[in-house]
Parts: sequence; C-alpha cells; structure tokens
Amino acid sequence: MFVSELDLTDVATATAVHLTGRRSYAVEAALIGFDAIPALMESLEEMQALPLRWLGMTTRDGHLAAFVAWQPLAGGNGIDIDRVCVDPAWFRRGLALRLLDHLLTELAPTGQALVSTGADNRPAIALYERLGFTRVGVVERAPGLLMAEFRLAREEDHRRPRR
Repeated sequence: MFVSELDLTDVATATAVHLTGRRSYAVEAALIGFDAIPALMESLEEMQALPLRWLGMTTRDGHLAAFVAWQPLAGGNGIDIDRVCVDPAWFRRGLALRLLDHLLTELAPTGQALVSTGADNRPAIALYERLGFTRVGVVERAPGLLMAEFRLAREEDHRRPRR
C-alpha cells in the first residue's frame, strides 16, 4: 500500500475518491440508521469544490482503498478532519489507523485535531479513542443525525525521529 496526497482536480482521482466515499458512507448509514449523510448526497463537483486536503492509500495496482480529508482550523492551531473513508472491501485491515497516524504524525503533528462520526458508529469511535481522541460531545447535525465529536489535544511535535 502506498500513502500519498491526492489531487482532486484530476477527474479519475476525484471519481475514485467519490465512489470510495459513497461505499464507505453507505456502511456508516446502515450502522447509525440514517441514510441522508451529507457526503452521500454530494455530487462529484461539490466534493471537488470543498476546501480540503486529501490523503489516500492505494494498492500496488492503483486502486484507492482508503482516504482521509482535512482542513486547517481557523487560527491555524490544528486541523479539522472532515472525513475518513475506507472502501468496504478493505475494512478491518488497519487502513484508517495507518492514514490517520500518517496525517497526525507527518502532515499535521502539532495543535489540536477535531473529528466527528455518527454517534452509533462503534468502529470509528473505537479508532478515534485508540488514537487518543477524547469525546467532547454529541450534537444533532440534522434531524435524526447524532454526531459524536472528538478532540485530540497536542502541543508538541509528535513526529517520529527520522532514521
């Protein structure tokens, strides 16, 4: 598997991200009992227009297996992780953990990190807690959509020493 930043101005890359996201969010929708997750409703063009950075994990043959998207927090003291998606064919292989670890140690090693997930999405909640995130609340983003919000507070540089 290869980890690299993704360029969503490339239509083939954007299409792969869009389809992977839809497959992933369809599973989350079933887990949380809510099928109107906003990312499931957005078009390819709407997704491409988001002010996000994208990091993907691809197989040796170029198949996109997982991705994470984020943006800097206002004020620059950290990041807001907008979405973490793994293609269901690649579930339970640690891809989300590897992507988030790369993001949090290599690309955004300082400041706080925020992320949210469906309040009943136990696999995602377990992942965020494993990474050291603390649940800071539950909000209703839309009627029937309860989201658990998490925060990772970091002050120092968490990058691993280079060998």
